[in-house]
Amino acid sequence: MPVATEIHPVEGVLAESTADRVALVVRTGADGPQPVMDGVGLSPTDLDARFPASVARLLDTYDFSGKPGQTVEFPVDLGRGPVRLTFLGIGDATPAEMRRAGAAFARSVRGSSRAAVNVAAPEHGPAALTAFVEGALLASYTFTLAETPRSAVPAPRLDLLGSAAEEAADPVRHGTVLARATATARDLINTPSAEKDPAWLAARAEEIGGEAGLSVRVWDETALKRDGFGAILAVGQGAVRPPRLVELSYTPENPAGHVVLVGKGITFDTGGLSLKPNDNMKLMKTDMSGAGIVLAVLAALRDLGVRTRVTGLMALAENAFSGSAVRPGDVLTTYSGRTVEVLNTDAEGRLVLADAMGYAVAELAPDVLVDVATLTGAAKVALGTGIGALFATDDDLAAALVDAGERSGEALWRLPLQEEYRDTLDSPVADLANVGVKSDYGHPGATEAALFLREFVGSVPWAHLDIAGPGRSMSEEGVLSKGGTAFTTRLLLRWLTER
Repeated sequence: MPVATEIHPVEGVLAESTADRVALVVRTGADGPQPVMDGVGLSPTDLDARFPASVARLLDTYDFSGKPGQTVEFPVDLGRGPVRLTFLGIGDATPAEMRRAGAAFARSVRGSSRAAVNVAAPEHGPAALTAFVEGALLASYTFTLAETPRSAVPAPRLDLLGSAAEEAADPVRHGTVLARATATARDLINTPSAEKDPAWLAARAEEIGGEAGLSVRVWDETALKRDGFGAILAVGQGAVRPPRLVELSYTPENPAGHVVLVGKGITFDTGGLSLKPNDNMKLMKTDMSGAGIVLAVLAALRDLGVRTRVTGLMALAENAFSGSAVRPGDVLTTYSGRTVEVLNTDAEGRLVLADAMGYAVAELAPDVLVDVATLTGAAKVALGTGIGALFATDDDLAAALVDAGERSGEALWRLPLQEEYRDTLDSPVADLANVGVKSDYGHPGATEAALFLREFVGSVPWAHLDIAGPGRSMSEEGVLSKGGTAFTTRLLLRWLTER
């Protein structure tokens, strides 16, 4: 469900705003919390007179330090009758703190018809304002098929007031594009799998891609067989709803280089014959997160003016349990010609990625290859739900992605492609096994999966983003809502914009 909230920089002050909810930002300081008076329209003395005690005393009474995201609300008359005013902490107003504050602001004004905040102050800067907008819009995202109580409905309009409102237009637009791309991916991820089969997702790619000016090519099951995509076909052969491969192409004028993004698109994952327990299966409508992220990223490139040519590949299949499903012990042939012994049918994501990555290397001549996938529970065990795992064959690429993640609030931690683990993937009957065949090193699942994928990238600089941990959220908090998070959408867009 697209974010319905709109954010507007407005020349004006809180004292004259017609919004039904207003917020005044407060910074931390050595001498205590410091309200930002730019965009208020009242002197500190006049503002104190509107409350039963001075602002400083009120903040002290409520232990309000101004830390980012902290809120406290009071009724106040700013000159046009009673209004609910929230003091909103922004810390030192770094981008990360402003993102957190934006999310808190949006959540605090749910149920209102219009809200205003004096955040467009010159000292905050464009990066901080972009981050505030990201946080506010991401926290305004909802996906539900149930009736929503009025008090939980996001405010349809948020006004950003302050003396820098005119200069805020570009940062607001930038933050809006980043957040709406994330919302697009979240919508795809959160759609129930009864509706979201590979053909449906391919059709959505054609629709969204067409609107964004992308070239779109789709392989159905006949074309996949004709062109030799044996791994995608094998993963999807147990389902009544056949697999697809989607190629999305963005080509600006005089492009600077060529990046290929590959996304895992398992529209539902039973585990196949290596059947998952029921509790693990409940979340598996989100197992196509990588493909949804790739589509959302490609669709936002034109609006961000990205100068790099980017191709997106969505490897789509449903991993079903049936009499026609691939069996443990089966050997399949991938697009690149390498054979794989399937020892665990629940390690299917790396198989569809292998076909797509093999095609990218053989046919697309990329300068850089990046894949994103909810791939291994081992990455979640290692890093939890707040950090994504990064594997890479190129140090500069890894550093650029980590930096983009830090600035997006989507943290990555680089894990090693440990060479001594490679022989765990040796199969006696095929070129590779899809999982480790021995436990000499304690089953390093995330690394084994990355080493498997590395076999298909050739000499192209490559990064693998395993987002199994942060790709799903079980709570409504900060910029997250329950369900798919679309983690790395904004990270990839920042990285591509700045290449």
